[in-house]
Amino acid sequence: MASINSHEWRAICDKFTNAQNLTDVESRNDPENDPYRSKYKARELLREIYCSLKNFEAGEGEEDSGGESSEQRPVDVPESGQGGEEFSHGFSGDSAAGLRAAKLGAVEYYLGVNHVDTEELSAGQEHLMNCMKLLERCRVSSENVSLFIHVRNQLGILWAGRDETEMAQGFLETAESVYKRYTKEDGSPPTDMSEYFTTEEKLLTHQERTKRFELAYTHTMYYLAQVYKNLGETERAATYCHSTLQRQLKLNQFSPMEWALNAATLSQYYITKGRYMEGRHCLAAATVISGLAGEVPSEAAAQESETERDRREQLRQKRAEIARCWIKYSLNLLQDSKKLLEDNIGELDTDRQEELKRARRREEEEEEKERKSALLFGSEDTFDSIASLEEKVSCLFPLDFTEARAVFLVGQNYVTQAKDYFEMDGYVTDHIEILQDHSALFRALAFFEEDLERRCKMHKRRVDMLEPICNDLNSQYYLMIRRQLMFELAEIYNEMMDLKLTLANRQADTQSLDNHTIKKFNHLCSASAKYFQMFLDSLRSPEGKVPEHLEEEVLRPALVARFRVARLYSRLISSVPTIQLENLNKSLENYKYVVQYCEAHPEAAAAVTTELELSTEMVGLLPLKINRLKARMASNN
Repeated sequence: MASINSHEWRAICDKFTNAQNLTDVESRNDPENDPYRSKYKARELLREIYCSLKNFEAGEGEEDSGGESSEQRPVDVPESGQGGEEFSHGFSGDSAAGLRAAKLGAVEYYLGVNHVDTEELSAGQEHLMNCMKLLERCRVSSENVSLFIHVRNQLGILWAGRDETEMAQGFLETAESVYKRYTKEDGSPPTDMSEYFTTEEKLLTHQERTKRFELAYTHTMYYLAQVYKNLGETERAATYCHSTLQRQLKLNQFSPMEWALNAATLSQYYITKGRYMEGRHCLAAATVISGLAGEVPSEAAAQESETERDRREQLRQKRAEIARCWIKYSLNLLQDSKKLLEDNIGELDTDRQEELKRARRREEEEEEKERKSALLFGSEDTFDSIASLEEKVSCLFPLDFTEARAVFLVGQNYVTQAKDYFEMDGYVTDHIEILQDHSALFRALAFFEEDLERRCKMHKRRVDMLEPICNDLNSQYYLMIRRQLMFELAEIYNEMMDLKLTLANRQADTQSLDNHTIKKFNHLCSASAKYFQMFLDSLRSPEGKVPEHLEEEVLRPALVARFRVARLYSRLISSVPTIQLENLNKSLENYKYVVQYCEAHPEAAAAVTTELELSTEMVGLLPLKINRLKARMASNN
């Protein structure tokens, strides 16, 4: 702007520096009763800069439609995805008119961000759109491309905050296309917006310019990841999230714990898709990068300030959350492997096992090289540490007990870490969820164990960790969790009972089972029935009535529990006819309930097809068995 003398220009630059300082530094110390004091002061300085620029422009006799008052100017929102015209229309970005538009646009941009920060969103939007209008008259160049991207990022955030996801998508995708085209066609380090109001001696180096420009695009990618997630495009969201994390590391612009938590969260997406190599890579990177946040300070309550205490708690919590993601990794890897290897009765299919082992030897080396090349995180400092941690954890489906145990031990190690923070006292729900995952790890490992005695002991470990919690929990506050635990305990005892019977049958037929085995079998059978019954009793009304209509979320569990109770009573071993009769009657009563409920509520039948079929059959057969027993009892009297 030729008519501005150096003294006047320096005054504008000083005002801009003060406005930035008020926004970024002073505002942190604003009092609670006046939280935006510094930002309001910064706004006044930005307005003064805008007026000065317009006055100088008017002094040159320039007529600039960008100077209409914001109240008079209509605000247009661009169509979704527009983004090619910026390179071919309007005057050059490095011309006098182009630079004037960029400087006025930058002030409008900073005023827009200022209003958004103070929760005046409509005014913020208007200033940001004014910036867009000024830039629409210019071709994209190194002088204005950074502002082109920043303003669209801000408008993307603004519309996303209003749940106008597609509108946000339009702005952000335009920012992305501007970045890609600029880097392809020009690529020189562009002027940063802050440099519009900087004296010659304070201009940025090319390296710093490039870093800031790349960071702006990293923000575009970060916001696009959120947008795609909200649009249900999970694969695309994961890709953008992954790229964002890579770029943050490369630019060394990240908060270690926040980055680590985002990487750990991304791992959960990969795990649900069965992409364990990517999941492991994210978790290994999360663990290594979280280490950059430093050690958790030791607890020295006497001299520890509140800030230090908060920081210590945050570090512990976030590391515990990353540990929980590792637990899910180990658990899902074991469970997915079990699905691959089990036969139609849930046992290990040895033919399938051998087939998978042969296939693995052929494929694993090429696959590992292929998939790794595209997704590595890390800088020179962290790359080796991440790779080293990955080597300690398999990402291949375990195909036998030795491999499964190695995965199990990784998960169990992280269970200990997670429980260390999420203690029962203060984190009841989290603590129990971790215990349930630990129990599920044992269950998945037991599938691979061929020795039935040892398999039984694994299930006993599950009982030992869940039973005390289930019995101590307050039903009033933790009803849903108690129901989950009751059902799981019932299933564990049922599994143990089947294992004991299989073991006994290997040694002798049922007729000659010894008293100790019968006693053990009946104990497990009764314990399973007890917990299924506790689950069913928890569904009763406060007056103790059985519900006439089962809610959808408990429909299948309730009918399955009834079916299992019926089966368990019919399997109890007794030599006393009256007890036999009592057990068979209880069995029949529960089978009848399943059949009658499904007759009264036909829509329920689809939820329990197999159980209903077997219950109907038993309702026909059991009365005959009961009558035979009664006849035998009568003839013995």
